[in-house]
This record gives sequence, C-alpha cells and structure tokens, in this order.
Amino acid sequence: MVFAVLAVGIDVTILSVALPTLAVRLDASTSQLQWFLSAYTLVFAGAMMPAGMLGDRFGRKRLLLIALVVFGGGSLACAYAPSADAFIAARAVLGLGGAVVLPMVLAVLPALFCERERPRAVGVMMAATMLGFPIGPILGGWLLTHYSWGTVFLINVPVVVVALIAVAALLPESRSSARPSLDLVGVVASMTGLTVLVYGVIEAGQNGWGDTGAVVALIAGVVVLAAFVAWERRVRDPLVDLSLFGSRTFTWATILMSVVSFAMFGVLFAAPQYFQAVLGTDALGSGMRLLPLVGGMIAGAVVADRLARWAGVKAAVALGFAVLAAGMFAGASTSVTSASGWAAVWTAICGLGLGFAMPTALDAALGELPLQRSGVGSALLQAVRMIGGSLGSAILGSLINAGYRGRLDLAGLPPTAASAVRKSVTDGVAVAHKLDSVALLYSVRAAFVHAMDLALVACGGLAAVGVALALAFLPQRIRAKTAAGAQPPRAKDSRIAA
Repeated sequence: MVFAVLAVGIDVTILSVALPTLAVRLDASTSQLQWFLSAYTLVFAGAMMPAGMLGDRFGRKRLLLIALVVFGGGSLACAYAPSADAFIAARAVLGLGGAVVLPMVLAVLPALFCERERPRAVGVMMAATMLGFPIGPILGGWLLTHYSWGTVFLINVPVVVVALIAVAALLPESRSSARPSLDLVGVVASMTGLTVLVYGVIEAGQNGWGDTGAVVALIAGVVVLAAFVAWERRVRDPLVDLSLFGSRTFTWATILMSVVSFAMFGVLFAAPQYFQAVLGTDALGSGMRLLPLVGGMIAGAVVADRLARWAGVKAAVALGFAVLAAGMFAGASTSVTSASGWAAVWTAICGLGLGFAMPTALDAALGELPLQRSGVGSALLQAVRMIGGSLGSAILGSLINAGYRGRLDLAGLPPTAASAVRKSVTDGVAVAHKLDSVALLYSVRAAFVHAMDLALVACGGLAAVGVALALAFLPQRIRAKTAAGAQPPRAKDSRIAA
C-alpha cells in the first residue's frame, strides 16, 4: 500500500517543479498551467466516490490493481504529450487512476487494523505520501536539468510496477457484504458541477470577476451541485452517503482536511515559480528548495500521533493550523531582495504545521467510518479534500495572476512583448532577458512576489480560521469503536469481510 500511495505522491511534487519548464516547452499560458493541476484534481474528486462504491462492491484489491494500471498509462501519456491540451488530457487520466488508489488504500485500514493500531497505520500512509515530496523535487529537478521534460513522468512507471507486484502478492482482498448499485446521475452531476464551478473561477481570474462567461459558469456550477445534493437525498443507493455528515467529527475533520489542501496547493503552485523566476534557480535547485517544506511535514507527522494522545485531537489540529498560519504570514513578507534562506525558514514552518494537522484530522475522520462503508466514506473524505486542493489551485492561481498583472510596468514595450509578459512570470523573465532590460526584469519579479504575497496572506487567514474551527468542533479524543471486524486479519486470509 505504501508503494501504491508513493506512486501518486511523487507525481504531485514532480509537476510542481516542472511547471516553469512546461510553461516554456508546451507554450502554456497561466490558465493552462492551472489546468495542469485542476484537470487532475477535478477528475480525482469526481471519480473517487463511485470508485469507493465499486471497491466496496467488487473488492478493494481488484480496484487498486486496475487503478495502478490506469495511473501508469496516464504517466506515459504525460511524458509524450505533444501539446498543452494533450498534457491536460493525460493529467485527467492520471487523476482517474489516483482517484481509485487513495480511497482504496484508506478503505482497507479500518478492516486491517484495530482501533489502537489505526493511528499508526494512518501515520505510515501519510509518511508515504510525504515521501513523494523529497523524491519528486530532487529526482524531478535532476531529470529536468539533464534530460527532456518527459522523463519526470516516466519515473512513475517503475514505482507503479513495484506497487502492482506488491499489491497482487501481499494485499488480501476486502469488500462489503452489501452490493450497492452505481448512481450514474450522481456521478455525472457531481463531476459536471465541480468542473463548471472551477472553470468559472479560472475564467474570473483571467478575465475579471465581472466577466459574463465566468459569472454564468459559477452560477451554473453552484446550481448543478445543489441539484446533486437534492438528488442524493432521494435516490435509493446514493453516490454520496449524506448520513456520514451526521457525525460532527467526520464533518469537521473532512472540512479541515480540505482547508489544509487548499493552503498546501497554494504553496506548491507559487513556490517553484518564485524559486526559478525570482531567485534564478534551475529545476534541480527549485526541487532542493522544497526540502525544508518536506522536512517540516515529516517532522510534524512523526510526532503528530503522540501529540494527539498527549494533548488531544482538538489541540493537535489547532496547533497545526496555528503553525501553518504563522508560516504563511511570514512568507507573505517576502520581497524581491529577500534571501533564499528566508524561503527555507517560512516553508519549513508551513511544513511543520501541515505535519501536525493532516494525519491527525485524517485519523479523526477515519475513526468515524462504519466498516461496511469504508470505501465510500474514504472516497468522500478524499474527494472533499481534493476539491479543496482544486479550488486552491484555481482561486489562488487567479489571485496570483491578477496580482501579477496589476503590478507590471509595461510602459514603452511593444504590444507583442507586453502581451508575452502578461502571460506568465516565466514568459516575463524570458522577455526581459531577450530585451536585456534590467528595469523590466525587476518589474516582472516584483509583480510576481507581490502576487505570491497576496496568495500567502489569503492562505494564512484561512489557516487562522482553521484554528478556530478545530477548537470549536473537533473532539478532545477519538471515541473507540467495538464493531465486529475491527481486529486485524491474518495475512493468509484471501478475502476479508468489511
């Protein structure tokens, strides 16, 4: 299961490091760069819930094996994509594979581990996810420096192969005794609503929040999602089991996981571009500069379980959000002349907060899932979390884009050059070097730093809200369950009841 999660985790940070390179090699605009992230996360979020239901019905191991094959195929498609649009389509395929991997891994944890062991198992899974952060930037940066950009996605293939072999040989099958049907109307409605909503956010960032097309898309997305919720309340076998939200702990732990994802995607979207466009590093240097973030996350995750047992779930998650907010606000003081060491400080603080908050909130949510619904429940948890990441990418990308364009000084530039500079900070730096204009280079870098600072202030404010929500709504302790089947099964079992 660790190898399965690692295959997905590596891809996230590799893409973050590769964004500036992809902007040049695929001639991608800022909007397309956002869709490199959003295409994955939208499909991920939309496909997870039916994936959870299919896993409960047909077997979680079987679905996991299929998902790994899809994920490997999507990695190959990304590596050989001839254009930005083709790359976005390949990212959607990757999202489909990842949409099954994570909920299937989480779904078997309540079936395999007892109440006492589950927090440790969750910590191992989170550590596996975080392990992708140092591997992705360093290996991805080295490959981008020495080889073609496609190799950063080919690296997923051997990891997927190892995961396939390990899952097939070692993981016992598990499924629910119930046989829920597939809610096709719910699948279509949820995916359509989310896609249209985030499309509207991206268009608003590009064309302004008063743009007619953006407003129509935003309203349409909200209407479709409202209709989706109404349908789920009426259908016999809903895609989303809304009764799960009857648990206050599950509801607020899920919301807080979404807040964490929103803030994390903001950092992963802005930081690599800052490192390369402003600090002047190459792809490998950009990857190395993400290590403080990863180090902080791992350090926080290592002690998160012990902190929660000592101080309680409420306090551990609230502390994580408080540290995250401090790191974000510190990062928002960055200027064009800030030393690279300052970035290491504030990203490490952000990582520490993420490490405290993420595994603790995740374990609190998993602890509320009935074993019969572990697939659907885990999928719902991950779907909401990925919605937060998708909206983070879209909203923060729009904020960065608007802030960047609003601070540019393009006086005296030819219209063609000015249009290129507005396109993205990567293009702006390239134009400044081509024109050998120190003034334009400073303007481009200052504009992007201003835009990044705005995004970090927004993330910091949201993290501060997370502190209040954790203190108000999370329990002090996770209540123990005595449901049958919570004890870990023997490895020789070929099929495990949920």
